[in-house]
Amino acid sequence: MTASKPSPAPEDRRRRKALRTRDALATAACDLILERGPAAATVEAIAERADVTRRTFSRHFAGKEDAALDFVRRDGDRVNALLRTRPAGEPPLLAYRRAVHAWLADPEDPAWHVRPRMRRLLALADTEPDLFAAYQRIRLDAQAPPAAVVDAAAGALIAALRLWARAGGSDSPDADLAALVERAYDALAAEAAAAAAARDSPATRA
Repeated sequence: MTASKPSPAPEDRRRRKALRTRDALATAACDLILERGPAAATVEAIAERADVTRRTFSRHFAGKEDAALDFVRRDGDRVNALLRTRPAGEPPLLAYRRAVHAWLADPEDPAWHVRPRMRRLLALADTEPDLFAAYQRIRLDAQAPPAAVVDAAAGALIAALRLWARAGGSDSPDADLAALVERAYDALAAEAAAAAAARDSPATRA
């Protein structure tokens, strides 16, 4: 007699249901903001599109901007998790760079930039004050514990993301986010090396 597979624990089912609801709300918020614009995309319309109540929306998000940009928080958490797996003695900039590379290259859970409409949403966040404020707040909340090198590495990533969001079609030289990120980190590493060389030069020590 084959043993039956145990049923998921009630808390696991509740957690999966909550994640599905959160994802539905985030998708609805993104869709409606792009369809109608940030001002016309109300929380009530987002809740209705996701087939939940206004109260359910409020249990998951503080506002529509937070819902539409939820991918920023989730992928920030993924980068931080990857950063924690890097070797303890690895230089911080290299560790962050490799964590970001692993995030962008993950084929099983693709980074948000390959999902439909994300370029448009990020470009809109660069021009709409409320979306921009929410983006900055979420990004800072999701960032790894503060450190000068980590802050610089995160800044290089954000600069690459903004260039990518502003790029035109797929034929634009800035359309490849992974390549932009590598260029940003190459530039940051070169600046760090130049600063170190200047600091250690005889003229500086004199």
